[in-house]
Amino acid sequence: MAKEIDNPCIALCQLSGDLCVSCGRTKDDIRKWKRMKRPEKMAAVQRASARLKALRKKQG
Repeated sequence: MAKEIDNPCIALCQLSGDLCVSCGRTKDDIRKWKRMKRPEKMAAVQRASARLKALRKKQG
């Protein structure tokens, strides 16, 4: 059986609009996480990582 995808939540939720600036997920991703299938979780984690990278680059 495939390894479960770890939830990227770091328990420091800080929402800015529709985005958690701590884990990089959108409110929609957070809300749907438990119902997502493995490929959806992998994609959500990749999107969150890209958002965090862009946010950090923007902040300098």
